[in-house]
Amino acid sequence: MRPCAINGMAVGGGAPPRLMGVINCSPESFFSGSFVPCRSIRERALSMIDEGADLIDIGARSTAPGSAPIPVKEEIERITTALTELDGSGITVSVDTMHAGVLEACLRHDVHVLNDIGGLHDPAITSCAAAAGLPVIAMAAERRPGDARGTEATLAALRHVGIRAAEAGIKHLILDPAVGRWTEERTFEDDWDLCRSFPRFSELGYPVILAISRKSFIGDLIGRPAADRLAGTLALTARLLPHADMVRAHDVAATRDAIFVIRKCTEM
Repeated sequence: MRPCAINGMAVGGGAPPRLMGVINCSPESFFSGSFVPCRSIRERALSMIDEGADLIDIGARSTAPGSAPIPVKEEIERITTALTELDGSGITVSVDTMHAGVLEACLRHDVHVLNDIGGLHDPAITSCAAAAGLPVIAMAAERRPGDARGTEATLAALRHVGIRAAEAGIKHLILDPAVGRWTEERTFEDDWDLCRSFPRFSELGYPVILAISRKSFIGDLIGRPAADRLAGTLALTARLLPHADMVRAHDVAATRDAIFVIRKCTEM
């Protein structure tokens, strides 16, 4: 596996699974519990670190199908206001954006990794991340975020992500198989197919992130809204954790406890 480091923290290659806490500055988020007003960002982030998060992912716009897009200018205003609250905190920060202009504005703050759902398709954001020496978490995308359907198409999309990263000079890359209803065409069974095939994504030689927290395919199975999907999320995390190098979670304390129990159970 290609080594990856984020702000001095090893990811993959035998390191323990890292825990990413989610903070959204977007009131439109599919899970209202992840929205944090800017005045409370620092407090929530520090609380997540105390609960066991290794890094915090900050996003400022919803990407759920059907959500209304916001102007890039508004995304910049939201995310930079949040980052200002975290400057000097010592927290390892990921910024979730697919717009080069947003990333450029973020680089004036303490940020350590780019989380790009666009799969490094945009040469502008790719070159910006490379020039800044940022590690990148990049999602499977053929033409749009999460549009690959099925395991083979997702593997192909992730191979192309690796090629784009290498050509741009990005040295630290984590792959996201894009589990979730990213497009209207994606189905319930598409997501479960990716989950059943999750061990295959490590075959590509990069660390892999598990980003399934409270997503709709879990809710579709158990018949519960986002606010009531924690048990389903933790059950699936337990199943897939042996094949993940990072877990992205809304519920840091519960996920940390689950990770501890899972790893203890699998000790040799």
